Amino acid sequence: MLDSQMFRQAWGKFATGVSIITTIQPDGQVHGMAAIGIASVSLDPMLVLVCVGNDRSSHSLIKQTGRFAISILGEEQWDVADYYARPPEEKDERRKLEFSFTKHGSAMVKDAVTSMDCHTVDEYVAGDHTIFIGEVDEIRTGPGRPLLFFEGGYRRLD
Repeated sequence: MLDSQMFRQAWGKFATGVSIITTIQPDGQVHGMAAIGIASVSLDPMLVLVCVGNDRSSHSLIKQTGRFAISILGEEQWDVADYYARPPEEKDERRKLEFSFTKHGSAMVKDAVTSMDCHTVDEYVAGDHTIFIGEVDEIRTGPGRPLLFFEGGYRRLD
């Protein structure tokens, strides 16, 4: 018998990178969420996708602004991943996270191994998520190795 727990457990066997999807709130504050549902879509034009739960605050913000940034975290950024994986009521808003900003005003997590600033070109509702397709406007890369997520926990490359 199939259930959501079995589905989650099955996908837990697929190692992925850990990313933070950021958008800018109407008050100018950075809003972010941890995400493993990202992928490259096309080289020409450069397109990426992010999958965002329809009930997440990020969903409405991406729809409003038409922009998002993807920051792929480095293996030393477990604390950043933990912060953004928490529900809003469990986040310590006093914690200072560092960002750099693009020419379009998008926020990228400081010291991420790779970040991309994107504008939305399409979206598709799929079940309880929306797949946002973004065209990449800016890419930044840095040194380091990616933080991985496997079997419900963070991992490092050996």
